[in-house]
Amino acid sequence: MDLEERVALVTRNSSEVLVPEELRALLQRESRPKAYIGFEPSGLLTVGQLVTVAKVKDLEKAGFDVTVFLADWHALINDKLGGSMERIRASGELFEVVFRALGVGPSVHFRWATELVSRPTYWERVLRCAKAMTLARAKRAVTIMGRKEDEAEVDAAKLFYPAMQVADIFELPVDLAYAGMDQRRAHVLAREVAHHYGWPVPIALHTPLTSSLKGGGRMNMDDSGMIERKMSKSDPSSAIVVPSDDATVDARIKGAFCTQKEVEGNPVYELACDLLLPWEGFLKIERPAKFGGDLTLTSREELLALWGEGKLHPQDLKAAVASGIKRVLSPVNRYFSEHPETLAKVLVSKPAP
Repeated sequence: MDLEERVALVTRNSSEVLVPEELRALLQRESRPKAYIGFEPSGLLTVGQLVTVAKVKDLEKAGFDVTVFLADWHALINDKLGGSMERIRASGELFEVVFRALGVGPSVHFRWATELVSRPTYWERVLRCAKAMTLARAKRAVTIMGRKEDEAEVDAAKLFYPAMQVADIFELPVDLAYAGMDQRRAHVLAREVAHHYGWPVPIALHTPLTSSLKGGGRMNMDDSGMIERKMSKSDPSSAIVVPSDDATVDARIKGAFCTQKEVEGNPVYELACDLLLPWEGFLKIERPAKFGGDLTLTSREELLALWGEGKLHPQDLKAAVASGIKRVLSPVNRYFSEHPETLAKVLVSKPAP
């Protein structure tokens, strides 16, 4: 694979690269660069998060060694799963099962925050990162936890979180930090800290977030709207969790916001563009001949042209998206039907010790 193919694979369907010239230089310099994405193990994944699985597979194909960082200590700080480390660990194990079932290969590695926090050098790194940011900046960055800025006042532990997430990038270490757009502030902070100390500056890659199935307009990086409008398992009516059976997928998509011609805040359109087209390479529209007949779309541009001109009915788009999601989820559903105990460890309610 030549340089241009690698760059195109890394950047396709992304919202932002900080910065493109640095990415190109990295790929020219390194045959096996290192990338990472961090997850708080906090229960089940949603189909919106499968956008990141698709990009992890792109990075792997482009020659990256990818770390999926299972941030168990970060989940504890963020009050996930009732603060039960047992359930948090079970959730992280489930994440790995889902990723493997969805086809990530041997150059994708799963590592735990517990591994880093056992190193004395890690805590020195956290302190140095914290020294390079103001208290006000740390408070603004709590939005990376899926919380509003004023929630930094809830407990002091939450103020550790931004410095820890920045330190993770350097302590692993990685050349490229990848996440959804909701993690942009952490990655910008990491780049600023790197410049401050003269450390290697990580490239930052971001993909779009999937809107809540309820819709709700454009997500804005500058306020709490991103938190409130993205697909979240904390609101079951807003999301499709992984795994979900076919009937659940059909019901969720049938009830989803999908106003004709609407692009911003339209979760059905976003799932078609950001998940299914990259994942399968096509979107199959099945409809009677009197309504235009079947179509096979192979690009975002084709879909946007049809949708934007009102030439595709919402019911037809919903049917196509539901069918595609069911195909994507089929290996995951099969695994959990054969191994229900893996799922039960996450779903069972256990109080924190």
